[in-house]
Amino acid sequence: MPFKLIAATSAVLFSYQANASLSIFTCQPDWASLAQYHAPDAKIYSATTAFQDPHYVQARPSLIAKMRRADLVICSGSELEIGWLPELQRQSRNPKVQNGQPGLFFTTDHVELLDQTDHVDRSMGDVHGQGNPHVQFAIDAMPNISRALTETLIKLDPQNGDQYTSSGLGFREKWQQHSETWRKQATDLQNIKVVGYHSTYRYLFEWLNIDQVADLEPNPGLPPTTSHLAQLAAQSFNGVSGIVYSSHQSSDAADWLSQRTDLPIVVLAQSVGGREESEDLFALIDDSIQQLLALKEPK
Repeated sequence: MPFKLIAATSAVLFSYQANASLSIFTCQPDWASLAQYHAPDAKIYSATTAFQDPHYVQARPSLIAKMRRADLVICSGSELEIGWLPELQRQSRNPKVQNGQPGLFFTTDHVELLDQTDHVDRSMGDVHGQGNPHVQFAIDAMPNISRALTETLIKLDPQNGDQYTSSGLGFREKWQQHSETWRKQATDLQNIKVVGYHSTYRYLFEWLNIDQVADLEPNPGLPPTTSHLAQLAAQSFNGVSGIVYSSHQSSDAADWLSQRTDLPIVVLAQSVGGREESEDLFALIDDSIQQLLALKEPK
């Protein structure tokens, strides 16, 4: 083959490799949405949907195959995926996404986590000693996650570093603008009290100064029981605005308690796509605040 043709062919191959899309595996749709904003040309896959509990996922062959091809894995961390992510890592045999490698990115590593505890045992239920992992609702921490993800993308794909830098800046600017709007919209939610179902919205409630005074779960991760609900119904709920649960959860417990207490019910998406109005991370927060504001409407 003539030297010029070899050189031309090599240049084409190098150009293709330099601009080839990253393959990104995410553990839930929130992080797929985040990845899309930061790496719009990447091939992005979410292992779960908003209607699955991200604590409990089977390490299916299809997920193993997706992880085997991944350049980057984005998950929550803080042991949220402890029951299935390590098995995917092991069976995929992908050296890029093993613990300690730049291809494994945990969003909770870049958040000041709530609810950390030094003592955890099985009697406490699904408690994460490292802290609450549901940081898709950690509004003030999202820019820090964005900056860290941008740095990771540049490290993995330096040829496209300028694009990742620009995309990250654009995301953070838009997030700041929305945060200011959300704060104004949610003024009426300050200091309200609700009954919840798990600690999914712990960061959102903290940001909005909403107090979750009771939980439909007897212990985190355990389904509501008749005896526990009966104990809740016997309590006084004066000053409580309503019951909040996720669209992936059964409505039975919330309906049961609502019928006996006359508390209104609000259903929120736990992740992007959990409601029709929550198609990305921005819409997830938008819709959650709008749903909660319904608790302030005259009864």
